[in-house]
Formats: sequence, C-alpha cells, structure tokens
Amino acid sequence: MDDLNLIKGIGPKTKGYLEKLNIYNVNDLICHFPFRYEILKRSDLFNLRQDDKIIIDGYIDSTPSVFRFKGKMNKMSFRLRTKEAIINVVIFNRAFLKNNLTINKEITVIGKWDLLKNTIVASDIMFGLIGNEIKIEPIYHTVTGLGRKQIINFIDGAFNLNPEIDDYVPDFLASKYNFLDKRESLSILHHPKDINKVKKAMLRLKYEELFMFMLKINFLKSKNNEFKKGQPKEMDKDKIETFIDNLPFKLTSDQLKAVEDIMSDLSSNRVMNRLLQGDVGSGKTVVAVIAMYIMYLNNFQSALMVPTEILAKQHYKNIKELFKGIDINIRLLISSTPKAEKNEIYKELEEGNINIIVGTHAIIQDTVSFSRLGLVITDEQHRFGVKQRNNLRSKGELADILYMSATPIPRTYALTIYGDMDITNIKTMPSNRKSIITYLKQPNEIKDVLAMINDELDLNHQIYVVAPLIEENEKDQENVEKLTRQFELAFGKKYNIGMLHGKMASSEKEKIMNEYANGDINILISTTVIEVGIDVKNATMMVIFDAQKFGLSTLHQLRGRVGRSNLQSYCILISEHEKERLKIMTETNDGFEISEADFKLRGQGDLFGVRQSGDMNFKIADLKKDFKILMKAKEDANMFIKKSMMDDYPAIKRIVEGSFNLD
Repeated sequence: MDDLNLIKGIGPKTKGYLEKLNIYNVNDLICHFPFRYEILKRSDLFNLRQDDKIIIDGYIDSTPSVFRFKGKMNKMSFRLRTKEAIINVVIFNRAFLKNNLTINKEITVIGKWDLLKNTIVASDIMFGLIGNEIKIEPIYHTVTGLGRKQIINFIDGAFNLNPEIDDYVPDFLASKYNFLDKRESLSILHHPKDINKVKKAMLRLKYEELFMFMLKINFLKSKNNEFKKGQPKEMDKDKIETFIDNLPFKLTSDQLKAVEDIMSDLSSNRVMNRLLQGDVGSGKTVVAVIAMYIMYLNNFQSALMVPTEILAKQHYKNIKELFKGIDINIRLLISSTPKAEKNEIYKELEEGNINIIVGTHAIIQDTVSFSRLGLVITDEQHRFGVKQRNNLRSKGELADILYMSATPIPRTYALTIYGDMDITNIKTMPSNRKSIITYLKQPNEIKDVLAMINDELDLNHQIYVVAPLIEENEKDQENVEKLTRQFELAFGKKYNIGMLHGKMASSEKEKIMNEYANGDINILISTTVIEVGIDVKNATMMVIFDAQKFGLSTLHQLRGRVGRSNLQSYCILISEHEKERLKIMTETNDGFEISEADFKLRGQGDLFGVRQSGDMNFKIADLKKDFKILMKAKEDANMFIKKSMMDDYPAIKRIVEGSFNLD
C-alpha cells in the first residue's frame, strides 16, 4: 500500500513538496526519520541568565500583533502568561500562526531569554503545555511549503494505513541481539516517550541498514570470487625494465611499488582485483600503461574504460605517446566515433588485431567482442555502476581487474567496502610537480582575487572559476550565468570567457571543454562538472566561490584540475564561513589526509563528490559514528553469505539481487 493519495491532506502540490525530501510512497514517509531530537524540559524562569535558552509554557495573554518589513519578512509579538510572570514573546517570520494564537491558548515557547527586556526571542512555538514532564520532540528535515507539524500528521496517516513493513534483519540475528520489532522501532522514533527506547529503536534500524549494505557488498564480492582463479602471466623482466627506463620521466618510489604489486598479481594464479588510488597527477596512468605492456607481451588485449569522452581522448593521446616506438595497436572507441570506424574497430577487436582499446561505456555495448581480453581497467571507477563494470569484465575469460581512483578513500572506509580487494596507494608526486598554493579569501577581498587572476592571465595562463553550489540545477545555471556576466565586465574586453553547466547538451559541453583545452578560452566558469575530465597543463589557477558549500574531498578534486605541469599553480577558496574546516586545504595537498579529515568532519558524506552513488546515502546510519555497528553487520553479512542463507529470506534476496540491476 504505497499510494500517498490515501493519506488525508496529500494532493498533487504536497506530493511535489514530499518528493523534494525523497518521499515517493508510504514506506518512504514512515522511513523519513528525525535528524535530531529536542529534549524539552520546562525552564526555571528565576534561575535563567541573560541570553540563556528558555523553554516555558503558559497561556496567550494578548492578541498577537504583526509588523512587516523588508518585503516578505515579519515580526510577531504577544504577551504570555506563565505561572511565574507575564512575559513578552517575539518571533520572526511566523505570521501564519497568528490566527491560531488566540487569547488563553495553551502553548510552549522555545527561544532565547532577554532578561533585561523580560522578553523571549522565540525560535519555535508548540501548542499545548509541557508541564513538569520531560518531552522528547522529533525534529525533521522540511522544505518550504511543508512544515514539521504537517510531516508528523502525514507520518501518522501513513501508520494508520497499516502498511506492510518488510523486516530485513533475519530472525536469528534479531533474537541474538534482542532487537525490538521493526514496526515498534519505527513508531518509537516518530513518537518518542523515553530516550532509552529511542536509542534501542535507533540501534535496531541502524543495524538493519548497515547489515543490508554489507550484504550487498559481500554478495558482489562473492560474485567476484567466481572469477578468482586466473592464468599466470610471464614476466619478461628485461623488456619491462627497458620499457620503464625509456619512459620520458623517472618513476617515483610509490609508482615502482605499484608496478611490483601488479606484477606480483599478474604472475600469480589468482585473478588480479586491485584498486590503485592516488591524487590527480600522482601518475596512476603510467602504472596502468606498464600493466597493459605486460599483457601485450603475453598476447592479451587490454581495455581502459573512463567516464567521459574528453577523458577517453586524453588517455588515448597520452597512452599512444608512452608507447611511441613500439609496434602496438591502440584504438579509441567512444559514442561519437563514426559508424564506419566503429565497425572496423569491432572487427579488429574480435580478430585480436587491437592490443589496447580506450573508451567510454561504448566499449561495453553488446556489439563489442574481444579475441583475448586479459586486463580491464576502469578509471574513476566509482562513477560506473556495478553492472557496467561487470559487463566489461565478462567480455574476457578470467580477466584481471585494475580500478583507478583519484578520490582517496579513508582507511577505515576502504577496509570495509573493499575488504576483498587489494589496495595500492600512490602518495608521492612526480618531482617536476610544484605543490599547489591554496589561499582562503573572504568575499570582501574580491579585488585581491581579481588582481591575482589578472597576473596569471598576463602570463598567458588559464583560469578555472567554480560557481557556488546550489541543489537545483536551474539555479546552478543562474549562478554560472551571473558569475560569467560579472567576469565579462572585469576581463571580457581582453580575454575569452567560457561557461559550463549541467543543463548544457553533451555536445555543447564537449565543445567548450575542447576550446578551453586548446587555449581558445582563457577563463572557464563552471559548476562542478569540471571535477573530472580535463587535463589542461596551462591552467594555473582554480577559484572556488562559496567554498564552504563543498566537502573537503570535492574541493581537493577541483583543486586537482590545476598543477598539471611544472608551472606554479594556485587555488583560491572564497568564503566567510567555516574558516577552520577550510583551513585544512591551505595546510596540505595530500588527498589522503584530506579524505580522513573529511570523514571525521562529515561522516560518510560526500566522499565521492557531488555525484555520489545512491547506495551510500544512508537514511539513519552514519559510517563514522556507527562504525562499530558496521563492523558487526559486516561480520554477520559474511556469515549469512557463506552459509548460503539467502534463499531462506526471499525479501532480503529480492532487495540484494535487485540492487545490482544498475546502469
């Protein structure tokens, strides 16, 4: 029974508001959990000092008066008769409550106590007396047009429909941990009476969410394990060393260690399943190229899949350069490849004439077959769905897998999610790279920022400017357009300014990115769509407006767009908020340090940037705060899979297997 229309008060308009909160059916509504609880205990008026928080109840003693100012803003005031005294109440932007605040109405007021003026500056007004009890008030995320009270009423309406509630904790585990019933747990969270019961209900629901999460991860791992036994590759160390010596640069110690790890994997009788992670510019691609060379020496084909066409072209160009002088056939396959050329590539891949194919998801289409695919590499691997990665791997018999990511993952997080995957970290940067200098500036220092931009432009360098982040795409577009107009005024007479945002057609985005890469655009103003994609060695400055709206890991990814050559590069974060958090960016360029700091500050948050996988958005659990529960859930999920218990729990099986029908 998922129809929200069955709940009184929910029509098309309200449905639209609920959808903004990711509520699409009755179950979503019941699982719209409070994000915190307000513990309400009546204050002792005579023990309060100036500006203390106050919670007090009483009776309305005067008709509220409303004063309107600055357009839509308003201030409402009235007198409240409490058992101690008559006091004044002032509250802002709640004029809509006026008709309900009648003389002698019982209310509870929460706010700040202005002792000198005998006034409460209220933050909230609730109907009814609190008395001497301790009340627990659930606080929900809301949207404009939909208040807390309405959400509570709708949740109650959902419970009244008595919907079927699937329980995803196996009965033997529920019994082992003495968990509350799921329906009871949900009811307790929405109608809290006792804080200890709230904690018990929360534990039960957090465990369920984390158990299902780990079950999905472990189910995928068990599927991966079907590919475990591999075919050992010969290591012609002389040829490999000669190839490395002939590279146009010297490998760092971390790159050499990564090559050793990969050689060890490929020469074993196990299929390689390795994650290679390191900052943008740390040299992951050349390590992958060496792996491809080893496969070429063993007469195997390699495939590199990347998320965008521009990145595919970039990799194709770089890889061809690194293999210069070696008789190796490398081809590029992307959606925009002409049809005749695509057919030619399909034929050559099937016949084994192509040694390395670089491309986007175009290389996993049904029309693509390989003669002897031995190595599958995915770059920015978290940006591909499970199904896409498996589609590519299944095109080769016992293919070795190398995942690459420029988004360093916190250690505890990586151990949990990639428990069966070998992880290699590249931390040292190539010696010709200079550290990016990062500044934190306030909006009122914009003249200094413009002067710094001008200095770089005078040196014929290019600039990235990232617009403030807003959730709605159309506002993202407005932001970019507004910023572009401002930059046109400042620099438009002398320099070319380009604009990029998510609403543009792919072809238009590609055109702008290519113009920037070719140096035809001097300043590129964009949303975070440039986070992954372009390697412009001449770009030396990244300017990010409203930096406080981004996670540290996302800021670090954006910063990685510059500093791609031996030129000194800069990143300017503009913000008057969260200076302590953002200060970390000015102190280190180490993505691993930053990801750990981000994890501590934000929980699992936005570790993978703005396009994070939906599977990672927990409704009630938090990877950082609930790590102990996660580890217990991981242990139980492992046991559940090993004992092949999935068939005994059809509801769990349906959800777990269904979650991998992803694009």
